[in-house]
Amino acid sequence: MRKFQIITLFPEVVEPYLNAGMLWKAQKESAVKFELINLRDFGLGPRRQVDDTVYGGGDGMLLMIEPLVAAIESAKKTQPSAKILLMTPSEHVWNQTDAERYADANDDLILVCGRYEGFDARVEQFVDEKISVGQYVLTGGELPAMTIIDSIIRLIPGVLGGETSAEIESYSDGSNLEYPQYTRPENFRNIPVPDVLLSGNHAAVAKWRVKNSINPDRGRG
Repeated sequence: MRKFQIITLFPEVVEPYLNAGMLWKAQKESAVKFELINLRDFGLGPRRQVDDTVYGGGDGMLLMIEPLVAAIESAKKTQPSAKILLMTPSEHVWNQTDAERYADANDDLILVCGRYEGFDARVEQFVDEKISVGQYVLTGGELPAMTIIDSIIRLIPGVLGGETSAEIESYSDGSNLEYPQYTRPENFRNIPVPDVLLSGNHAAVAKWRVKNSINPDRGRG
């Protein structure tokens, strides 16, 4: 069973998503286990302080190094071999190849979610990898963490249901995009399903799907 620990100031944001749909199914089938770690529990002093002003000046508050490392070390006690991923801007943006790499590695993961203006940079010395999900700014690391978790867990055998479901999807072969798919009705407001998909000719269907998959290097065939 894979274990995912999420360090966050707002576990109530993450919990509903983890307990719905595919992720709920993965837990029910004992494929994964989630644990939410509230960073506030490791805050300093009677007010459980987790943030402070920035050295050198600047707007906003920064998450302090002491609560962050305390939370990470607490998570590591139960899963000593877990990889630690920090949700933060980085040069490399998460992609399908990364999801496959972590799915295949079968590692337990600890995901650290930021808030406010970010982290004390020294926390980077306590993690295995910095993870970005895009070149834009969010108010916290919870959405990126759920994105990472979702993209990995759906690759665990049996979670999606079909044996080849994950193999034929967009980005499953680098930068490809999956061919269009259709279901009933055959014609909706004069927009028909392509005839070849109704033909029963499996070879022709396979050829059509290859032709209509998108590779950015050549466009749609």
